Amino acid sequence: MGKVRWSELWKKYKFVLLVVLVGVLLMVLPVSSESKETETSDLQTPRETFDLAETEQRMEAILGKIDGVGKLQLMLTLQSGTRLTLAEDTQSDSGRTTRETLTLNRGSGSQEVVVTNRYYPVYQGAVVVCQGADSSAVRLAITETVQALTGLASDRIQVVKWTS
Repeated sequence: MGKVRWSELWKKYKFVLLVVLVGVLLMVLPVSSESKETETSDLQTPRETFDLAETEQRMEAILGKIDGVGKLQLMLTLQSGTRLTLAEDTQSDSGRTTRETLTLNRGSGSQEVVVTNRYYPVYQGAVVVCQGADSSAVRLAITETVQALTGLASDRIQVVKWTS
């Protein structure tokens, strides 16, 4: 057997050695705090609330920017509002069933319920009253925008002319 030349080994295995070195460095580096925050925020129940008036105002602001709309007012109706399904623990004792809502202890005396499903509002219809409603292009643009924002079918959206 001949002598091992480091230069030959380096040329032959330099990519393998670099990959191993990078892998070791990645294993040694500490985990960033950002991923820890994500993990804990996934456990917490988001405190989202739905406000119909705020949604209407935001949509009015968007619709008001469409060319030719002019002055406008929007009204949305809901088929159902926001609902949460909470996790429950069911226990049976000699023919008697008890149900308790599951909660998570967050320390310092705070508790949060465990939400298993979140049902968002379902829109029933929309009425837009605007000055530019006599233009078919404006009516189409408003209808398509409201469809995109609410998921309503076009037959559930009415665009009518604003009377002075």
